[in-house]
Order: sequence, then structure tokens, then C-alpha cells
Amino acid sequence: MGKFSRTFSLMRASWEVLKQDKELLVFPLLSALGCMLVLASFAAPILALTDWQAAGESMAAGTVETLSGSDGTLSSEQALHMLGLFLFYCCNYFVIIFFNAGLIACAEIRMEGGDPTVADGLRAAWARLPAILGWAVVAATVGLVLRMIEERSNLVGKIVAGLLGVAWSLTSFLVVPILVIENEGPMSALKRSASMLKKTWGEQLIGNFSFGLIFLLLALPGILFLVLGFAAQSAALIVVAVIYFTVIALAQSALQGIFQAALYLYMRDGKAPEGFDTSALQASIGHR
Repeated sequence: MGKFSRTFSLMRASWEVLKQDKELLVFPLLSALGCMLVLASFAAPILALTDWQAAGESMAAGTVETLSGSDGTLSSEQALHMLGLFLFYCCNYFVIIFFNAGLIACAEIRMEGGDPTVADGLRAAWARLPAILGWAVVAATVGLVLRMIEERSNLVGKIVAGLLGVAWSLTSFLVVPILVIENEGPMSALKRSASMLKKTWGEQLIGNFSFGLIFLLLALPGILFLVLGFAAQSAALIVVAVIYFTVIALAQSALQGIFQAALYLYMRDGKAPEGFDTSALQASIGHR
């Protein structure tokens, strides 16, 4: 409960930053739109070129190929599939990281006493374009490797892949703030983030989980609207639910980006940004 209380305090401080700069919501919105465009750009050619009749017959006959052949190697078609998946990961990660970098840059400006605009964030992200692209490639590579481990393993392998994914998320937690604020390269930022992880182990996981838990509770009214909408066959209620979920998702993404910036600034400077509770941030880096 103490950890949950500290997380709520940090979330409330992040909310105060967001209230001062509501335009920060533009960044997760642009990120979501960009990811949808990336998905559409990859899905459209696949849908257009796929022989659906042959695919259906193959599924009916139980001859659908897996990612690996019977001897554990990849065929040329499977290798092409993996290449396409890697490119999709790269593009998707790039969009997410780019706009998250812009959000964190604006949050840093606000917490340093400035008055940021969306243009300030976009300029900061654009200035770090090579580093962001490099980090997107690294993140995509790790993501693809974890997926291959998961898909080519039994239950134990899937559990191991999941644990590796959690460890990677924790290790890279502060990479984007370091990239955009300190102008460091991808691998240097990863090393610094991993070094800081030695102090933040455990509390970052609890912090992320608590953010998710709080927003899960906030999502309950939307679930109610959705259930009532389907039960009453009311399009209006369903639309309200979709809008509500969208706002909740945008707010969660923005608040987590603000928290990342605040935690990094505190660890770098040794003092809490204005509006953030020193004891709560201290607790975030004082437990393993």
C-alpha cells in the first residue's frame, strides 16, 4: 500500500504538469495515429497479394507452415517473413520513440521552469533523429529475438521469453530521457539506463504496475458504458465508451512519459523537479 501511495503521489504530480501543458496529449495521439499508418502500410500489400483461397485450403488441410521448418531452419519465404516483421517493428518503434522523445523533451522544459509547445518537442525529437532511429533498430532487434524465442519454444521457453522481456523493459526504462535530454547515443544511453537500474530495481516495476492498475480502475466507467451500449444496442453509448477509452489511454501515455522525465531529472540532479514529492522520488530509487 505504501508503494501504491507513492505511485499515486507521483502520478498526481505528473497530472499537475499535464494540466499546465495539455498539449502534451498531442504526442501520444500522434504516436497512435502514426502506428496505425505503419500497420496499414504493411497490412495493405499483404492483404492485396495473399492468395486467400490457397491459404484457406492450406489451413483446412492442416499444412500451414510455422516460422521454422522441420529441421529448425528458416526457408526463404520464412526468412522474408521475418525480414518484413523486423521492418515493421523498426517503423513502429521509431514512431513510438520519436513522439515519446518529444513528450519527454516538453516535460523537461516545464520542470526546468519553461513553457514548452508541441513545436519545441518535435524540434527536440527531430534533432535526435539519428539516435532515435538507432534505438528503434536496437529495440526492434530485441523484440524480434524475444518473439522468435517465444514462438519456437515450449511453455517454459515462453515463460523465459516473458521474463527476458520484463528485464529488457526495466533495463531500457530511462533510455529515451537520456537520448533526448543528454544527447547520448543509443548504446551509451542503454548503459546509463542499466546503471541507474541498479538503484531503481523493483520500484520501477511497481510504479509501472501501479500506473496500470490506477488506469484500469479509471477504465471501469468506460467498460460500463460499453456493456450498456451493447445491451441496449445504443450506438451513442458505444461511441461514448470508445471516446472515454481513447482519452484514458492518451492520459496514461502522457503521464508515464512525464514520470520518466521527472525520475531521470531527479536521479541526475539529486533534487525533485518542482511539484514532485522528494520522498516519493527517493523511495523510487532506494529499493531493490
